[in-house]
Amino acid sequence: MYLPFQAGPHRASMGLVSQPLDALTAFDRQYHMQMAMRRDLLDTRHDEVFAARQSSAAMRAEALDVLVAHLLADRAGWFSRSGRTVVNRLTDEQWHVDAPPCDPLELAGRLVQEDLCLLAPEPGLPLVAAVLCFPSRWRLADKIGQPLAAIHGPVPLYAERLATPVERFIEKLRSGRLVERFNWSIHDDPALFQPHAHGEDTHGAITADDAGTRLTLRIERQTLSRLPATGAVLFTIHTHQQSLARIAAIPGAAAELRTTVANLPPDVADYKGVTRFAAALDEFLVRQIEATA
Repeated sequence: MYLPFQAGPHRASMGLVSQPLDALTAFDRQYHMQMAMRRDLLDTRHDEVFAARQSSAAMRAEALDVLVAHLLADRAGWFSRSGRTVVNRLTDEQWHVDAPPCDPLELAGRLVQEDLCLLAPEPGLPLVAAVLCFPSRWRLADKIGQPLAAIHGPVPLYAERLATPVERFIEKLRSGRLVERFNWSIHDDPALFQPHAHGEDTHGAITADDAGTRLTLRIERQTLSRLPATGAVLFTIHTHQQSLARIAAIPGAAAELRTTVANLPPDVADYKGVTRFAAALDEFLVRQIEATA
């Protein structure tokens, strides 16, 4: 379980760490559950979870080629190729990847847990295609075609402190390099597919007594890499979720999370979803800390 909390005062940063190329995807115990959800969303809510600009056709095809090559080389225990067909041993599915039955990027999204976004190699780094089955309170339809700065408009401090360095970093990102970062939030809804912001709670206010079961820590492992032929940037999002009770049971996690939350500026706390239940969250964490002291 990733616990990407920052000790000390909050600071806006990219938090990028270089990783080997074989870390492009990550498989965990939630694979079968998440892939079943992805299949259902792509079959029943396709226009909400898939979008692509016509100009991105070559980028989408290359993204599938890169993902398949990665899976065959680095996840060979689970994926193999028979002629022109890729076999997923985990799900017993077979896919004709040279003539896929759906969009190439969609097929890539049917192979891995990661959501997949493509940024075009042009000024502003616009989002030109995506498979986004597990959005964290944003709608793909609102973001497709938008430049990176506009996509991150709601993020506190992004425009002032991060927009320029992020774009400069991505513009200089070379093919053959993979970088990783983490993002976290606390939700009062355990659903993975959350395209809409929450309104007022309809099940009663969260209290310290039930915060452990009603609150979910949502962590996104994100990677950035450049596709060698088209120059597009592949942005992946792997979503991990655990109830707050399970997180608090990890030695030291309750104290670290409490310190991190206490140091959040008000606008960041709002963005991460903790303001409405901050008092109950803090009391719950204090109880966990005292119980293990």
